[in-house]
Amino acid sequence: MDLLQYLPRVDSARSEIVDRGIEVQASFSTLCAVEYMKSHNIAPHIIQRVLLQPAQRRASAQVMHKN
Repeated sequence: MDLLQYLPRVDSARSEIVDRGIEVQASFSTLCAVEYMKSHNIAPHIIQRVLLQPAQRRASAQVMHKN
């Protein structure tokens, strides 16, 4: 695994897009979430990881956006 996966996000706009994509997946479907993230230029490997491997999501993302 790449060490960069564990570094905190510094791009809050992209972080919000990814979080919204996760919400879209929960509310609608994985396909809708994929299309949403693709339309916002999220890298395919990020889309795959966050939507298909939820155990690998950053726990810090939820904490960051509660504030």
